[in-house]
Amino acid sequence: MTLIRPIGSDDRAAWQPLWDAYVEFYESTVPAEVTDSTFARLVEGAELHGAIAWDDDGQALGLVHWLFHPATWSTGTYCYLEDLFVSRAARGKGVARALIEHVNKAARATGSDKVYWLTHETNVTAQALYDRVATKSGFIHYQQSLR
Repeated sequence: MTLIRPIGSDDRAAWQPLWDAYVEFYESTVPAEVTDSTFARLVEGAELHGAIAWDDDGQALGLVHWLFHPATWSTGTYCYLEDLFVSRAARGKGVARALIEHVNKAARATGSDKVYWLTHETNVTAQALYDRVATKSGFIHYQQSLR
């Protein structure tokens, strides 16, 4: 059975390898100071929220990070699921679905109107799940780097 619980200050050793693998999956890098800040903000839980999925033996299987923000098309908030990663060994076992549902539960508890997320167009494995649990919005993501 998978246990999902909020990220705590003692979880750095379990979270870090998942975070590193997630960043590597997207062929990217994150400076150490950003990683440190991200973990600290996840533990604080004021702006960023996070959870880790654990197996019965206490092994970390996956992570999820999310945040809430006001919306212009609603009087409520939206929930942005920013990061979702499941270790290679745990894929196909319902962990990602459980992590998404964990975020949905948190969003419902705060009265958010929706949960949304992005994935890379080449991440077809994840899209197979996302197509079953969510609706594609049809929007195309653009961004401008400011640094």
